[in-house]
Amino acid sequence: MRKYFVIGNPIDHSLSPKLHNFWLKKNNIDANYDKKKIDKKDLKLIISSLKKKKIHGINVTVPFKKAVIPYLDKLSPEAEKTKSVNTIILINNNLVGHNTDIYGFTKAIKSLNFNIEGKKIFILGAGGVVPSIIFALNKMNVSEITISNRTRQKAEDLNSQFKISSIVDWGNLPKFDVIINATSLGLKNESINLNFSDIGNNKLFYDVIYNPNKTSFLKEGEKFGNQSENGKLMFVYQALQAFKLWHGVEPKINDETLKILDND
Repeated sequence: MRKYFVIGNPIDHSLSPKLHNFWLKKNNIDANYDKKKIDKKDLKLIISSLKKKKIHGINVTVPFKKAVIPYLDKLSPEAEKTKSVNTIILINNNLVGHNTDIYGFTKAIKSLNFNIEGKKIFILGAGGVVPSIIFALNKMNVSEITISNRTRQKAEDLNSQFKISSIVDWGNLPKFDVIINATSLGLKNESINLNFSDIGNNKLFYDVIYNPNKTSFLKEGEKFGNQSENGKLMFVYQALQAFKLWHGVEPKINDETLKILDND
């Protein structure tokens, strides 16, 4: 039986095993997918297990999407551009890092009844999946991207890597059409202490968190008459791309797929 893992810290919230094992069963693939909480010092060992074919594929989540890169032999063009890897595969004895988050975010946004082209985007956070989101947004021709992060230097680092319009200090709210929570605030039902009472309505509040289903950030947005969306579809579509890379099969995304993620 082939073994696959998602690695990260924290990792308890991840529904990746539930989704991948569902697809493995549906497609009669003899494999198992599990989650593994690790520390940075464990990266070398777990990635060498992939090289030695003791395991057969790795998904990477926060905070290791950049930290895994030195242990890899090659990067896909998207992973190279974003310096962010969330899927690792062994091809011809080369460890190859891919970024399927870009595809996941793009598909999720395009599935919404919301035209993002020409819009002003405000992103909370500067780590993890943010490089992928910025890459995707630029391809979707948004008009400007503003970032705020609790550690300003991380936002400055992104500014040197991508086309970003401005950086604002944490706690400040610029004018925006779409606000994206890309921090971990909300995983444990924490609130983001920002005052949204004066921003107007008809905005899109997007949270990359998908478990819990509705964070306090999304509830705040709805309270003031705005559209809200969690990261479930982004999660599903990035997983689909990883599944295709590993197994050469495109799993189906339907009501049954989405329903199994609602049971938690």
